Amino acid sequence: MINKFRSAWSWRDFILSSILTEQRVRFAGSKLGAFWMLLRPLLEVLVYALILSSLMSSRVPGISGPFGYAIYLTAGTVAWSLFSEIITRCLSVFTSNAHLLKKIAFPPMCLPMIISGSAVLANLFLLAAVLLIFGFVGHLPSVQLLVLPVFIVANVALALGLGLILGTLNVFIRDIEQIVPIVLQVGFWFTPIVYSIQIIPERFRWVYQLNPMYHIVNAYQQVLVFHRMPAMSGVFGVLLLGLVLITLAVDLYRRARPEIVDML
Repeated sequence: MINKFRSAWSWRDFILSSILTEQRVRFAGSKLGAFWMLLRPLLEVLVYALILSSLMSSRVPGISGPFGYAIYLTAGTVAWSLFSEIITRCLSVFTSNAHLLKKIAFPPMCLPMIISGSAVLANLFLLAAVLLIFGFVGHLPSVQLLVLPVFIVANVALALGLGLILGTLNVFIRDIEQIVPIVLQVGFWFTPIVYSIQIIPERFRWVYQLNPMYHIVNAYQQVLVFHRMPAMSGVFGVLLLGLVLITLAVDLYRRARPEIVDML
């Protein structure tokens, strides 16, 4: 796996230029530009906050004030949006780039690196906007924010590992591309983003903790909302799981590559 990433890294200029080009093309001709990248997640947070704030604010321990629940909800949404975007885009990483895989001699691992880089860049813009909004309403960041890059790396590793496995399988079973968004929607509601795990009966909480995204979302919430350090063991566990999944994904693609080219 290391050799494949090293080979892809030798194409880093191509990867970087592709990420920047993708961002320019994405908003070409748009008057508001990158604002559209922020609008959807912020509107989702606004809708959930308006509908659920009166119901949920009193059930999320440790938050108070008129914006407390919205801040809690936004922190989890930032984590989930990065995870879901990478997985969703990885589903078609091979099917939508068949012409490149067949005609251009470059390491295939460049494609998921472009996807991940583009998703992280967009998520950083979203995070910057969120922090500005938090500051505007008086919720200033704390020094714990410095550990956030560790959570981002773990989040990307998990999403990339899962996404590449699903993207490879999607070449042969196209139903996967239709099923995964539904599973992600279910996963969103089974991750404590809209609600706190404190409202779940204690005897069932271990089930939630089997969900890797619980640890990532909780880490974001602890740092961005409560200004506390989370349990890093959960985050490092997710990072390790992500690296294992990436290794499996690379091996799966290596074994299936001849059939992938034929199928495409």
